[in-house]
Amino acid sequence: MGDLASLLGGFGDALSPVNLAFAALGVVLGTAVGVLPGIGPAMTVALLLPLTYTLEPTSALIMFAGIYYGGMYGGSTTAILLNTPGESSSVVTALEGNKMARNGRAAQALSTAAIGSFVAGTIGSVLLVAAAPLMVDLAVGLGEGDYFAVMVLALLAVTAVLGSSRVRGFASLFTGLAIGLVGLDAISGQARLTFGVLQLIDGIDIVVVAVAIFAVGEALWVASRMRRAAVEVIPVGRPWMGREDFKRSWKPWLRGTAFGFPFGAVPAGGAELPTFLSYVTERKLSKHPEEFGHGAIEGVAGPEAANNASAAGTLVPTLALGIPTNATAAVLLAALISYGFQPGPLLFEREPDLVWALIASLFIGNLLLLVLNLPLAPVWAKLLRIPRPYLYAGILFFATLGAYAANLQTFDLWLLLAFGVLGFVMRRFGLPVLPLIIGVIIGPLAEERLRTALTISQGSWSGLVATPFSLAVYALVALVLLFPLYRRLLPARLGGRPAQPGPATDVHDTPQHEEAHR
Repeated sequence: MGDLASLLGGFGDALSPVNLAFAALGVVLGTAVGVLPGIGPAMTVALLLPLTYTLEPTSALIMFAGIYYGGMYGGSTTAILLNTPGESSSVVTALEGNKMARNGRAAQALSTAAIGSFVAGTIGSVLLVAAAPLMVDLAVGLGEGDYFAVMVLALLAVTAVLGSSRVRGFASLFTGLAIGLVGLDAISGQARLTFGVLQLIDGIDIVVVAVAIFAVGEALWVASRMRRAAVEVIPVGRPWMGREDFKRSWKPWLRGTAFGFPFGAVPAGGAELPTFLSYVTERKLSKHPEEFGHGAIEGVAGPEAANNASAAGTLVPTLALGIPTNATAAVLLAALISYGFQPGPLLFEREPDLVWALIASLFIGNLLLLVLNLPLAPVWAKLLRIPRPYLYAGILFFATLGAYAANLQTFDLWLLLAFGVLGFVMRRFGLPVLPLIIGVIIGPLAEERLRTALTISQGSWSGLVATPFSLAVYALVALVLLFPLYRRLLPARLGGRPAQPGPATDVHDTPQHEEAHR
């Protein structure tokens, strides 16, 4: 009952005229940027973060949550109409959605994506209300060594499942950890990796890193690979669904939700895997398997529901543990830190009004998404006709403005340029950027937990494995690291030949994702 009363109080805050206006603004911005290939919610939140310091933190975070959900939906629009997902989690949607559009059923594809997003997002928000306090109760009883173990698991697991090469993933992670070390040592006061530059004594602002990697790096990458002229967009009328479409979609919506939320809630989850599992499941269960590959509505309904349910699940570890599992959650966590809040289980105790207003805004944002996106789908499609030079020039302008507004230092502009080039180079050579961002954010927190645990145990490493919980987490770490090797050796054990490397199947290497790679 306590959680329900807190949620009702959160609705009271979220439904205030100001916060409701920011929720609507976030949903509109999120959908707009989700529609545009190469731009996503992570970039948008990173761009707006320095400009929202004068706002109330609750209003700013409600707007960012709207951008997050809106971006998840908007990515499906460009996937359906252009066969070019705006988000990596919309790659699977493009498989059947674009076929439906080419068969003259773009309206139905957009409708099932919008309604599926609403259903999954609402159910996911309900599960978030139930799961987050339980995880907080668990986390409150954890020690410093336990927290360090969980952070190690999150760092390694997120790194291991991204990109086509684990080596590239770990190279990105260690780059982020190195960036997080810049500045004064919190315990000894010794300068680290500052190279005598006084502006680096306080460390590198995570806002500058996020804006550079997501905005500048992404803009340079996408602008270098996309055509300059506006692309041809499949026409779409007002979205609608017939009775048969609803009949074929409602079960995939529910099954997709069941796939998406757990993967998002587990540190090291994500939306790519559950959307793929949802697609495979619907293909096996469908009464019309012959339509798959030619525009099956189940192939759009299930993955889109999994996508949005995963977005809700991602907020569980982000709010309860202070551990993000995707790019947008990482930037949201950076926003919490920049506003002076300490992410983790104590956030629910110290800032309950903020947390519950944010959670309540998810329900409101889902409803606003449905109300806005069904009639406005043709408008979003027209955004795809914006000439690319104007689009990316605007992104670079706002990135520069945002980075300078963070600390009002010209030096930050040089950092913005350096990290923007780094982001471009990483995309050029196939290094995923999410491990770098998570390394910058979690790295200093993990170091603090490690050194505190060692101080408590008087320098004994046994302090890191003092509880059954930490032992279980390190067992999962070993499983994450060794499972790919075991999977490679398994065919040989069975007497067959090891599987030969085939075409890249990771979503970051698919042609559809090439323009939306982040």
